Formats: sequence, C-alpha cells, structure tokens
Amino acid sequence: MLRMASAQVFRQLVRHMNTDVSLILERSINRVQILGRVGQDPLMRQVDGRNPVTIFSVATNEMWRSGEGDSTPGGDVSQKTTWHRVSVFKPGLRDVAYQYVKKGSRVLVEGKLDYGEYVDKNSVRRQATTIIADNIIFLSENPRERI
Repeated sequence: MLRMASAQVFRQLVRHMNTDVSLILERSINRVQILGRVGQDPLMRQVDGRNPVTIFSVATNEMWRSGEGDSTPGGDVSQKTTWHRVSVFKPGLRDVAYQYVKKGSRVLVEGKLDYGEYVDKNSVRRQATTIIADNIIFLSENPRERI
C-alpha cells in the first residue's frame, strides 16, 4: 500500500517538474444525465452494414412561476420542453434499448455529449448535438398503456 502511494506521489512530482506540455495529461469530464419521457419509438440504423446504432428522443421539461412574488401561488406557470437526441452504440444496451424503449416511457439516460455536423435534404450544413448513451434506467411504463 505504501509502495503504491509513493509511486503515485512520484508520478505527480514528475508530471509537475516536466516542462514538456505534451506529456502532461489533464483530466476532463464529459458526462450528462437526463430524466424525461421518450418522444418516439427507437429506430435502428446501420451504415454499410457496420456500426449499428439505436436512436430515440427524450423530452425534458422545465417549469417556473412568473409574475409578482415568485413564491406566491398567484403567478403564471410557464413550461419549456427541450428535446434531446439519444444514440446508443454499446452492443448489449443498443439491443435492449431498441426492444424495450417505447414512446411515453420515463427513462434516465446517462452518457456523454457529442457534437457533429450533417448536410440536410436541401444541402444545408447543420449542427447536431447528441447524447451517446452508456446507461439507460427504465423508471416506468408508458402511462397510456395502463388505461
């Protein structure tokens, strides 16, 4: 245990003494969690028989009270819905998502943000933000199916 700790301290010391910036590796975090309802049944896509991906959307809602004295019940309630595109590449999770994610289901998606570009039907270059999922937690069934 002491040997591991001293080796770790030595690595930190070497890293700080080294003047070559290319050898210093910084840690960074690209993590996102969203909790919401699925907007559409998932699609499975594949390009040239490789890299299959399951794609679906999740809606999150933000609510706030506006007007005089936000803490009083007399203000108007406003709501904003944001749609998130979710892509699942992970083999086991991709198949489970395709089979069990359904429109209206409540899910918690964990993953990372990815930014990319594509060209639409009108040959216009567009930017897209996608959540690359590495975990999906199913929280409830579709409320419409209970009726």
